[in-house]
Amino acid sequence: MSKRGLGRGLSALIPNVTEEGAQDVREVAVDQITPNPKQPRTDIDEGTVAELADSVRKVGVLQPVIVRPYSDGYQIIAGERRWRAARIAGLERVPVRVLNISETESLELALIENLQREDLNPIEEARGFRRLLSEHQMTQAELADKVSKSRSAVTNALRLLDLPEEVQGHVYEGRLSAGHARTILSVPDEALRIRLADKVVVDGLSVRETENLARLYAAGQAERAPRPQTPKSFKIVARKLRRILGTGVRVRQTQKKGKIEIEFHGEEELERIFRLLTEGEAPAVSTEEA
Repeated sequence: MSKRGLGRGLSALIPNVTEEGAQDVREVAVDQITPNPKQPRTDIDEGTVAELADSVRKVGVLQPVIVRPYSDGYQIIAGERRWRAARIAGLERVPVRVLNISETESLELALIENLQREDLNPIEEARGFRRLLSEHQMTQAELADKVSKSRSAVTNALRLLDLPEEVQGHVYEGRLSAGHARTILSVPDEALRIRLADKVVVDGLSVRETENLARLYAAGQAERAPRPQTPKSFKIVARKLRRILGTGVRVRQTQKKGKIEIEFHGEEELERIFRLLTEGEAPAVSTEEA
């Protein structure tokens, strides 16, 4: 089976990047290259990277890593697995092709390249779409054109992010398909969506079986007691945390426990939030003091 993706040519991947906009392949020191924390593919299998590293030791990196100038070095657009494998294999330099493109174009190209290689799971795909829409002021029609999908396909992908976090986790880990997930969305209540998703996973239900069960869940919705309102204290705490941390915070109650969800984009913001949460940490109290 032939691989899809960069072999089709850069202009086929992203319309406003042409072969003339790319420099010739060159070799660059591995430590001059950094990954892009915003790239859409967030789950890279370390086992497959180790296998690739073994191949790299024997024959080298056969396909260049696609990068763009960034700070004093380069940032990866496509080919992070090859770069990681080269590091593990002990290579000092790797072949790269440099594109002089913006951060927006870099994200577009990374998303398209992963989509063509079918490397993204449905949740990663949806998050990549949402990032392009929210951070780069694209319309859904523009996004659909960029990724060569219909607008309805983009809309359906984005709807997966309306699922509860627990259900998104099942999709992300491959326990539920996108078809299962879209069916679960037909159930209007969040708690019922979680319950249905758990049953589908435990019982190994097909999409058709899930559709039949979803209709029963939805029909019983009117007979269920209304969900309790979110306590006012939750909203107050979330608002204060958003102000302190400078990012989105959500405090909510699931079926079994409460959760505080803190948004971050990339390692630098995660480190910043970590410092805010820990720098004022009080010293541990000894058992004698207690």
